[in-house]
Amino acid sequence: MNIQIFGTKRCFATKKAERYFKERRIKYHFIDLAERGLSKGELQSVRSAVGLDSLIDSLARDYKKLNMDRIIGSSVREDILLNNPGLYITPIVRNGKLATVGYQPDIWKTWES
Repeated sequence: MNIQIFGTKRCFATKKAERYFKERRIKYHFIDLAERGLSKGELQSVRSAVGLDSLIDSLARDYKKLNMDRIIGSSVREDILLNNPGLYITPIVRNGKLATVGYQPDIWKTWES
């Protein structure tokens, strides 16, 4: 298992995800979205696993400011996400080509087998 957790240090759900993997002694790599966002390849990998719309936090501070509710084209939305990591729902947890958004212990449990 090659687990990556994308989130922020201040996010409660991200802390819960880290605790989930620590308690099971599963090694993971934490990437702070406040310091470094997802790369284009990482975004495409996660998007193919969960869909672009499930990554976007419509309650984020910048959502309305960036007119995300009016933008229809997925390539434009993707570009905005790459430049504004505060729009992601966190945590984003990757395991190779598999990924989840938010706290999803039931899905992570299936990765352990």
